[in-house]
Amino acid sequence: MIVYHKTKEDFSNDILTNDIGTIISNQIISKTGHKVAPNEIRSFENSLSYMERVVRDPDIPEDSGISIEYHLPQTSKRVDFIITGKDGAQENVIIIELKQWDYAETTSKDGIVKTRFQFGESETSHPSYQAWSYAALLSSFNATVDEESIALYPCAYLHNYTPDNNITSDFYSFYTEKAPLFLKPDAIKLRTFIKKYIKQGDDSNIMFRIDNGKIKPTKSLADSLRQMIKGHKEFIMIDDQKVVYETALDLALKSHEKNKNVLIVEGGPGTGKSVVAINLLVELNRRGKMSQYVTKTSAPRDVYFEKLKGQKRMAELKSLFVGSGTFIKAPENIINTLIVDEAHRLTEKTGFLKRGDNQIKEILKSSLSSIFFIDEDQRVSVDDYGEIYVIEELAKELGLNVHKQTLESQFRCNGSDGYLAWLDNALQIKETANYDLSSLDYEFDFRVYDDPKKLQEAIYAKNEINNKARLVAGYCWPWASKKDPKTFDFKKEEFGFDMRWNMTDYGGKWIIDPNSVSEIGCIHTAQGLEVDYIGVIIGNDLIVRNDEVLVNPKARDSGDRTVFGWKKGIKEDPKYWKPLLKTIIKNTYRTLMTRGMKGCYIYCTDVETSDYFKRYTRINQNA
Repeated sequence: MIVYHKTKEDFSNDILTNDIGTIISNQIISKTGHKVAPNEIRSFENSLSYMERVVRDPDIPEDSGISIEYHLPQTSKRVDFIITGKDGAQENVIIIELKQWDYAETTSKDGIVKTRFQFGESETSHPSYQAWSYAALLSSFNATVDEESIALYPCAYLHNYTPDNNITSDFYSFYTEKAPLFLKPDAIKLRTFIKKYIKQGDDSNIMFRIDNGKIKPTKSLADSLRQMIKGHKEFIMIDDQKVVYETALDLALKSHEKNKNVLIVEGGPGTGKSVVAINLLVELNRRGKMSQYVTKTSAPRDVYFEKLKGQKRMAELKSLFVGSGTFIKAPENIINTLIVDEAHRLTEKTGFLKRGDNQIKEILKSSLSSIFFIDEDQRVSVDDYGEIYVIEELAKELGLNVHKQTLESQFRCNGSDGYLAWLDNALQIKETANYDLSSLDYEFDFRVYDDPKKLQEAIYAKNEINNKARLVAGYCWPWASKKDPKTFDFKKEEFGFDMRWNMTDYGGKWIIDPNSVSEIGCIHTAQGLEVDYIGVIIGNDLIVRNDEVLVNPKARDSGDRTVFGWKKGIKEDPKYWKPLLKTIIKNTYRTLMTRGMKGCYIYCTDVETSDYFKRYTRINQNA
């Protein structure tokens, strides 16, 4: 979406009125319905005045195109400033990321710097990375750019920034080489950069053609995707995974505006839901059918993105992994297929502000086909809305064809559903025939620890093998380290060790980052993912009394949003809230205790609960 588009001459005239900020903010309100904050208006006025001085050169044609605040399709990203024109017959687009920064610090993270914002310092993308990533997205997903060979030239202009060795550090050279960085004294250099590519004006409506271009993956991106997954053992499909994959692929390929299809795939932990989802993502995009992998929480998206891209810097690939709230105002049928993993975690509204109409309905409307991978026994928050009957009802309400399949073969927990059945029985979620772990005909390493320090040591030892062991816990301890990174959330006085909840440094990659084993994960960073060995700290929110498994929401930390509103709910509607809380808390531990493929080690803060699990294993161990 183009917010502002005029010739260079008209842009200069708008600057002369001293009202460019109001002009653009009115355009944003008109086109998006969102108001613009006063500080953002001042930012427009300041940075755009600098840009007007840069383009005020007779060698830059008056009829060059100027586009401001261009919204990249299917993302929340906006390009600050674009200049369009020609060099002979070649159509060129210059993408400029504008910053008012005067200071930045380097970090050890690829493409990330730290700078001052209104509410203090925080990490953000390097400006050259931002400009390069915008160009990468357009070149990889816009059919007009790809098919008509429109050339894109990204750069960044920090007009207040005095040169130093931070923002121009060699650590960021990959990005500054692809998107040159212009600082306070570099206005003439930026002007020269523009004149190199804009020698004639824009008489062919370049940006309007790009804006109306079909969203589809380019062949080069599709080929890259296929190479990434080729030979990757984690993504090889077997048994009923292949059946579900072929069914989903067939439905997606034959779907169109008058034949929209919905496939609901039900499967428990370890049945390979994510494996099928990633294979579909790769194959559909390879066939030119724009598809995205959707989850509510960022952890699965971040992990699978990292696994696919490996060491390659592919910003364009990131746009294939999106949040479930992405489609609030998306046009109908804008995308071929949305592949929704962990669909049980979908919420009715989006975010703390409860935006949008209905996440499931928004997904159904914006895609020609949609695939929902779901396990209703992994509902772990009172806001979790994704249920099979809800998806079916909304799909039928919209006149869509509904199909259902099941994934049954277990690949987690050492290749059998025996442990899962035992766990359902032990947590008293549902009664099964598996009362005794020792009777299972396969080896799954389940241990109950009396000493949390020994649990930590066991997980550390397992992690040394291949970085596939992690500690997780129920949310019964405050996340103090979020505000003060020097603070420990799990303290030596209680546990015999000092550890923190998983830090935000890793994003959603906590479960695979080689440095993160020293931090404790939660349901949000572990759900949908797996390791070889999982260590689970069970807090007093799950307790056993007289062999009855009970829940105690009071033991959850006040910062836990998964049971938010439970006190009011119990008071006003106990018949609804009591069983709901029992489901949420039991499902949380069921999910955490099924993250390990080879073993699960637990420590219970409540002694009677610990004794119960020891008896239930029929293994008289005191690890």
